[in-house]
Amino acid sequence: MKIASLSGSSRKNVGKKDASALRTAYQVPGVLYGGKTQSHFAVDEVKLNKIVINPDVFVIELEVDGTTKKCIIQEVQFHPVTDRIVHIDLLEVLDGKEIKINLPLNSEGKAQGVINGGRMETLFRRVPVQGLLANLPDALSADVSPLKIGDNLRVGDLNIEGCKILLNDSVLLFACKQTRAAMSEEELEGEEGEGEGEEGAAEDADKSEGGKA
Repeated sequence: MKIASLSGSSRKNVGKKDASALRTAYQVPGVLYGGKTQSHFAVDEVKLNKIVINPDVFVIELEVDGTTKKCIIQEVQFHPVTDRIVHIDLLEVLDGKEIKINLPLNSEGKAQGVINGGRMETLFRRVPVQGLLANLPDALSADVSPLKIGDNLRVGDLNIEGCKILLNDSVLLFACKQTRAAMSEEELEGEEGEGEGEEGAAEDADKSEGGKA
């Protein structure tokens, strides 16, 4: 998994007033837990933004007061109006202990159904998984090329070594949907034939009414 480095400073005061002063100085207050002790820190908002908005998932090497610890993002709180990050929770990663994290889900190949005019629907952009950090991939990949129109790919169809997907095997991940462009010629001709039949019936009814007059 990709690694990002982040430097911060410890917080002695953890009240609302202190947190507000940090945000004014473009610092984001945060808490690191999961290890032997819980610690409070503050990091540069701009540098943190680059990690948070990135589509990739990172293991963060957080350096605070000369001590570096590996961690992952557990929760990010945003301001409801400005969308600025107002707080972040980090979970310390310990050797030999599994972690839970949401990994990006990518599709590989071009579905046969899409080639035939259908469209691919992606139900999940990220998928929750569990495993040892050393075994986790950067992202989950699924080969969708065999999918025809009406086919789908479920969690149970994936075989990802090194991690367990925390979703039921029956959960849909990808679905190849039919579009009008993908309808067969017979179906289109059938629709046109139905239309011609209705028009012919209408013409016969008009002639019949004309004859009675």
